[in-house]
Amino acid sequence: MIRVSHLTKKYGTSIAVDDISFEVPAGEIVGYLGPNGAGKSTTLKMLVGLVEPTAGDISVAGCDAATDLLELKKRVGYVTENAQLFESLTLAEHLQLMGRLYHVEESLIHKKILEFARLFDMAPNTKQKISSFSQGMRQKLLIMSALLHNPDVLLFDEPFTNLDVTTVTLMKTMLQRLAETGKTVLYCTHILEVAETLCPRIMIINKGKLIADASVEELQKMTSQTELAQIFAQLTDTASGIDQKTEDAVRIVMGGADA
Repeated sequence: MIRVSHLTKKYGTSIAVDDISFEVPAGEIVGYLGPNGAGKSTTLKMLVGLVEPTAGDISVAGCDAATDLLELKKRVGYVTENAQLFESLTLAEHLQLMGRLYHVEESLIHKKILEFARLFDMAPNTKQKISSFSQGMRQKLLIMSALLHNPDVLLFDEPFTNLDVTTVTLMKTMLQRLAETGKTVLYCTHILEVAETLCPRIMIINKGKLIADASVEELQKMTSQTELAQIFAQLTDTASGIDQKTEDAVRIVMGGADA
């Protein structure tokens, strides 16, 4: 359902994504992990057409990004980490606008607004302006907006940011059930504990390069580590120097005193 071939993105002399290729079939949840600045968000932005690749081919839900980008966008639900919302609209107005942009029937839009609001414990907030929403409420609205048109492919960039434990539990269960119906989920995160329990398959990107693509069990055998955090640290070399950095951090907090 997602096919990426030799995908590359350069900004001047800097390479954000470096010749990566992968496929994610229908019905699969894949965790897309990497350190800050590794190229995770850039990859997702290219998949939805927000960023033009320097090189490579993208196909999502059978649509070629180079020749059929509009149709591709109709088939995707995208939750970005720093999305902008229409602050002057209410929750209901925002979802109504999203539904109309995706040509969802009016009666179905109204039905889904009410059902989503109840599902995410926001029924009392449907007529409340977004400008007054907390960060958690805004994140819930972003998720509702991404799911409203029943997309075939879900691209989630840190979707659980600012969510309460109950909503995170709901989201994990819902994504698993949606995958069972044939939805494709690419889940981009730095919260390794969630990825380990949610994603049967893990891809790790570091410095723009795809350095691992396997099940958690295969990664455990490959690295001789048991926890995903340990696997991640070993493969991305983020564990090197961590002890000294910890000592330095303690020393700085204590005002330079010997720890």
